[in-house]
Formats: sequence, structure tokens, C-alpha cells
Amino acid sequence: MYKHVALLVRKDDLSHEEFVDYWQNEHTPIARDIEGVVRYQTVLPTEPEHAEFDGLAELYFETLEDLHDALGSSGSRDYDPTKEVAVEARADVDNFLDLEGRPRFIGEEIVQKDETDGDTTGLYKHSAFLVRQEGMSHEEFVDHWQNEHTPIARDIEGVVRYATVLPADPENAEFDGIAELYFEELEALYDALGSEDSRDYDPDRGKAKEAREDVDNFLAIEERPRFIGQETLQVDRTDGD
Repeated sequence: MYKHVALLVRKDDLSHEEFVDYWQNEHTPIARDIEGVVRYQTVLPTEPEHAEFDGLAELYFETLEDLHDALGSSGSRDYDPTKEVAVEARADVDNFLDLEGRPRFIGEEIVQKDETDGDTTGLYKHSAFLVRQEGMSHEEFVDHWQNEHTPIARDIEGVVRYATVLPADPENAEFDGIAELYFEELEALYDALGSEDSRDYDPDRGKAKEAREDVDNFLAIEERPRFIGQETLQVDRTDGD
């Protein structure tokens, strides 16, 4: 399944609270009906004052063509849809989003572990927007991430769901990938991955410590944005409902 992740940045004249109110109550009812969307989830920051972004919007599509028709390609942060609801959603974006200040990522999701049965509402999520180390090719990065790091990361204490997202167009992608780790308790997330006060973290035990040590083999951690938030599943049509 293909996924569009928007790292949302509010317009300068909005407070975070005003941004969230508009996004959740005005924009989301439009966005969840965009043509081709089969799943839509939003993530609100647990600590807005320390978060690098105001929220995450994640839209899933069955095909890459459907995604591109609705939200454009990875070559630009802006887009120009032609289908009715997608056009309405794009027009509404100008009411609350700093579009050019908003990174985005288009990729294919691989679910590495899932104990949630797909219901992620209320779970705490750590999204790492990965940047490879200098001197490493994207292909070398992916090989280490998927084959060496992922078997460690999915067994981090407290993780109930772990997904990786690989870029559909690596040459034009803003990041080398996304790692998404879900927890039932915020304290468990902080114990494993730290808080948003810093891009780095220092776990002291178990698989979390092993995973952090391995990060130095392939990630430029200080160049890697991350986001910690609580997820709400807005619509799910993947099971045929």
C-alpha cells in the first residue's frame, strides 16, 4: 500500500491550537473523502512546544497512480489535483498550512510487526524521518535498515506496531525512509526512544539500547527529524467497509 505523509507546519498567523481546530474540524472531513483514499490517520504532538511540526497527516492509497492523481508526486511540495474532492482539499490547505514549509514523503509501507489489528487510535507513535550517513548510497542504507536494524527495532520493549516506509521515488524524496514505532503507553515510548527535546536519545537497556547503538552504523541522527504524537484513525476502508 502506498502512503503520503505530510509533516504539517501551520501558517504564521495561527497558533498551534487554532491550527489543530481548523485541521481536525474543517479540513479532515474533506481529506478523508479524497478520491482513492483507503485509510486516513492524523497524529497530534504530545508536546507541541517541543515538536518539530504541528502534526502529521497520513493518507493511504492502493496504487501509486491514485496517490499521484490526488496529491501529486515527490518532485514538489505543492500539487495540482484535478479530481473534485482532491481539488477542494487542496484549496482548503491555503487556509491553515504553510505548504512550502511542509515536508512530505511518498512511499510504500511495509508492516514489520502489528499487534493492533489495524486499530491505532489512541496509540502513541514515534515517526523518524530517516537520513542516511554521508558516504552511504540510498541502496546501502536501505539494505542495512531493513536487514540489520529492523529485526532489532521491532523487538524494542513496548513496541506494539512497527512499520517502515520506503520512498517511491528515492531521487526526489526528502528523506531516505520513515520508521514508525507504536506504543500503548507514552512512558514506554520515552523510555525506549527519548522525548522531543532532542533528536538523539540514550536508552539504558535491552533492545532499545541495542537499536540505538546500531543507529550509528547508518543514520545521520542529528539530521533526522522526528515526531512523537498520539494517532487517530479517521477512516479505514482497507477491510471493505
